[in-house]
Amino acid sequence: MSSRPANGAGDALNSGHDRQFPVAHPAFSPQHRRMIREKSHGAKAAPKSPAKAASRDAARPRNGVIAVAPPSFRRERALIKRGVWPVAGCDEAGRGPLAGPVVAAAVVLDPKRIPKGMNDSKQLTAERREELFEEICATASFAVAFASPARIDRDNILRASLWALARAVHALPQTPQHVFVDGRDRIEVPCDCDAVIGGDALVLSIAAASIIAKVSRDRLMCKLAQDCPGYGFESHKGYGVPEHLAALDRLGPTVHHRSFFAPVAAARRKHQALSVAGNLIAAESQLAVETAAPVQVSI
Repeated sequence: MSSRPANGAGDALNSGHDRQFPVAHPAFSPQHRRMIREKSHGAKAAPKSPAKAASRDAARPRNGVIAVAPPSFRRERALIKRGVWPVAGCDEAGRGPLAGPVVAAAVVLDPKRIPKGMNDSKQLTAERREELFEEICATASFAVAFASPARIDRDNILRASLWALARAVHALPQTPQHVFVDGRDRIEVPCDCDAVIGGDALVLSIAAASIIAKVSRDRLMCKLAQDCPGYGFESHKGYGVPEHLAALDRLGPTVHHRSFFAPVAAARRKHQALSVAGNLIAAESQLAVETAAPVQVSI
């Protein structure tokens, strides 16, 4: 039995998937005519504003680069509205180097005098970091703490870093009621603490602390370079670049190096072996001289 519609009008409205049905005529559209935007004949589109077009082109990422917003004061401001103040951000510099201390900083920004252009210290040039360092010191309260290579060797780099961060918070002129710290680990402070992964790129107070810590450590490494010439501390700041590794191999470690970091330990073993070999050669030479020397006996 055929499922074909009884009226003739239905013959034209079909999907055309069965050979017994005629194909639908193009004039019949499945959409309602009000759902179809009709182009006006003879009417020209309004010209686009050059200013709007330029603004849109400037905001559009080029070559697949995603624009990243700078750190904001949003989290601190939300706490201030709830009556929580002071709010501090803290960060450290120098976890990765082979030499020098870990330097931690804690900063409480003044909401009415926030320096412009602050960002994660790694995203700024050395010149811009120095400028922002001076502005932050002039407008905010801050404290800096150091974890020495000896503490790093004793406690390990993570514990030494967390110790320095907590010490910087405790050293602030006024005890904060809330602390934001960069990273995944919270620190031991007498107030609420939030660990923010990638916080130096998200939280403005942490970004300020990253600048203070980075500039403070860079200046310290330049001073250490005067005490330990030949290692290039003033340029690489203790990081394991080829220049530093070559100096370690040639000169051996200093008291400012972290003994348990692999390149430092390897250089120490090499120079200790050379020292032992040199002492053996010196002892053998002295013995040969004593054996060859004539013995004079007075009667």
